[in-house]
Amino acid sequence: MHKKPISPNQNLHFHCLPFHQLSATELYALMALRQEVFVVEQNCPYLDADGKDLSAHHLLGYNENGRLVAYSRLLPKGVAYEKHPSFGRVVTAASIRGNGQGRNLMEKTLEWMRRLYGQDAIKISAQCYLIPFYESLGFHTVGEEYLEDDIPHIGMVRKVQF
Repeated sequence: MHKKPISPNQNLHFHCLPFHQLSATELYALMALRQEVFVVEQNCPYLDADGKDLSAHHLLGYNENGRLVAYSRLLPKGVAYEKHPSFGRVVTAASIRGNGQGRNLMEKTLEWMRRLYGQDAIKISAQCYLIPFYESLGFHTVGEEYLEDDIPHIGMVRKVQF
């Protein structure tokens, strides 16, 4: 199947919903996108349905054709980290990579984190190759590198941004 590339200036339409408000179709689409990238592309078999989705808000980014092409999972304090809200499962479809849509997704993610969880510092578990990207968004590394699902990760924190 040939995927039509997205133009760099195409606007994605974002919706952020708690788990209980997701339709079956939205849930299917987000799970399919996560599996397509994290399990198939990254060749990393792991249990994606980890129980955290139920407590999360889900940021869904759709293209003009109504296809889910960007996603992140927003977690309140106490779910991933005791003292920090977090986000994860950040993913873009291959068809939109390389033109700034990842940064667009992260800007929307941080905007929604602020709306939902206030000005608390955010802590994430980042794949190590993405350290420069997250640093450009105001995060700094904390702790030592570790393996998560056989992929090098590191903790990163972003302090309150005014």
